[in-house]
Amino acid sequence: MVATLKRQSKAVQFAILLAAFIVLCLVVKPSENNILWRLPPLLKWLPGAINDFVRGLMFEWFPVQVWDPLIEDYEQKPLFREITRAISGFFLVIINFVREIFLGGNKTIVAMTSWDFVNEHPWAKWPALPWTVITGWAVLLGYKLQGRGLALLAGACTMYIAIFGQWQPSMETLSFVLIAAPVSVVLGLFLGIWAFRSRAVEATLNPLLNVAQTMPHYSYLVPVIVLFGVGDQAAAIATIIFATPPMVRLTLLGLKKVPPDVVDSGMMSGCSRFQLLFRVLVPTARRDILIGVNQVVMQCLAMTVIASFIGAQGLGSNLMIALNSLKVGTGIEIGVCIVLIAVVLDKMSLAWANKPTDYFADLTFWQRHRFGLLALGVLGAGIVLALFGRAVFPEGFNYLYIIPHNKGITTAPMWQAGVDWLWDTLFFALKNFNEFLITQVLVPMKNLYLGMPVAATFLLMMGIGYLVAGLRSALIIGGFLLFIALSEYWDRALITAYMASFSVLVSATLGITIGTLAAQNETASRIVLLVCDFLQTFPSFIYLIPVIMLFGITDTSVIIAAVVYATVPATRYTVEGLRSVPPVLQDAGSMLGVSRFQRWVSIELPMAFPHIMLGVNQTVIFALFMVIIGAFIGTTDLGQLILKAISEPQGTGIGLTLGLCVAFMGLAVDQIIRTWANARKKALDLA
Repeated sequence: MVATLKRQSKAVQFAILLAAFIVLCLVVKPSENNILWRLPPLLKWLPGAINDFVRGLMFEWFPVQVWDPLIEDYEQKPLFREITRAISGFFLVIINFVREIFLGGNKTIVAMTSWDFVNEHPWAKWPALPWTVITGWAVLLGYKLQGRGLALLAGACTMYIAIFGQWQPSMETLSFVLIAAPVSVVLGLFLGIWAFRSRAVEATLNPLLNVAQTMPHYSYLVPVIVLFGVGDQAAAIATIIFATPPMVRLTLLGLKKVPPDVVDSGMMSGCSRFQLLFRVLVPTARRDILIGVNQVVMQCLAMTVIASFIGAQGLGSNLMIALNSLKVGTGIEIGVCIVLIAVVLDKMSLAWANKPTDYFADLTFWQRHRFGLLALGVLGAGIVLALFGRAVFPEGFNYLYIIPHNKGITTAPMWQAGVDWLWDTLFFALKNFNEFLITQVLVPMKNLYLGMPVAATFLLMMGIGYLVAGLRSALIIGGFLLFIALSEYWDRALITAYMASFSVLVSATLGITIGTLAAQNETASRIVLLVCDFLQTFPSFIYLIPVIMLFGITDTSVIIAAVVYATVPATRYTVEGLRSVPPVLQDAGSMLGVSRFQRWVSIELPMAFPHIMLGVNQTVIFALFMVIIGAFIGTTDLGQLILKAISEPQGTGIGLTLGLCVAFMGLAVDQIIRTWANARKKALDLA
């Protein structure tokens, strides 16, 4: 009875809030001088201040004497610029070294000697590893980690990449990931341990991590270009910034989950603080930390296309070229290669995280070193095959050594023909749908958002935050909105909000519906989760190619791409939430004689709804990211300004300010959903 009264009271409060919002929208008239309509842009100075600060740091602050070998004399240079350029150069050397292990080359030898030495000695070139060797090593590693299934998967994926002529760009991408991922892991592990040891550090890091995980990818690129230049090294640093937060969070989570009796046992054994940390706490939290490693790898691969904007070579760069040329088939092939690399690294890192360690095994020499010896055997066999290939293919390419880029099998014409067929067959239907959606839905919705007074927007969002999560959440949401309102980008933010909210409504509806249907059957659940894995690892840019072909450069294209991309988390969390409902409750419902639909409405959905809402929360972030990426095909939202800032000399301040606007939009919604979901989990004893 009490619960029913509370629900009725909340419904009345929401109705009053909505009525007040509508009244404000009708009463407040558009006028730039009316603060109820739009706040003055008091933060308009912020981008310029950021630019001045960065410029002073890079070109004026703390000049030091540096030896310049070109003029053979000392020259005054700013210290910070020298530090960033030294970091940039170090990353470039390491990336080139790893890349040349895979593909061969002479840049590493040049870095240790000179171009004169290399030109005088033609033999001074690092040989490439044959693709058969790397494939064999991937099979061995998969077998070591999880057995035959993972070995077959690793072998099939690497063979596909080689046979389809994408070996060179794939190895360029892999070398990029193999540098960015370990640095992100080490940095995230250090920060996670530091946050675990200090509450002040944890309190400081949490808001920074929230902003970093919700800020658009583009926003990282502008300051990185200024600080570290353009190229693979700058792309690696941007990727590290993007990929480190999940490692920090999962390290901190794993250390917090260590049972107190384990800590007490370590202290009673006489461990020092260092020994307690690295011999007790970290090994106990190993699984969560290694899952963090898995997330880092996925984040690094997610940045491959974005990083191509600042000079990263590999699959991402080729995908951008395909997107610019509207080559659907080529783009899909490249996207499949990125997905295959992601799947292999994902499965291997998860297998590593879940693989038990036997500390008391008494192994023979062969058992301890068999995989290393087999790897040496694979290397020898690969070299022999490469030499054999040189004899078999004397005048062409050695397909047993390195299959040149775009010289293998291709299915691009098939994909292109499929899109062309859709276009020819459904042209009028798609045209009518596009016109209807734009004129009858999207444009009115856009005008509705742009017609909202700032006072009404604050009232609605802060009111929802207060009713759902309390006064603290309302004030936090108000702070996020105030930053956007005091910038000069409020109207652009409203356009972004309209596109994202429409995408979220459709994505959440589709995701919850598909997830609910799939959760009724174990096989269907596995299939749907597998599809979700595939779609989530697919580069987000790929979704833009077919929709551009079908719907042109319109808001429809961006929204459909956002819907496809953002439906994944809603579906995944719905399946996982419904499948996690205790069977005891389901059996109790069945014993009471309820139908399957009644059981879903009365038992399963209420129990799983907090988990489902966390999926909706992720859907909001995914939709925002895709809407911002959609600026690449010509939207008029915040993403367009962020993309424009990349090519501007003074774009650092603009890019960071716009990135914060997008991040604060996502964090405002996150504050409402996450706080409510956690409260509901606690009320249902699911925390």
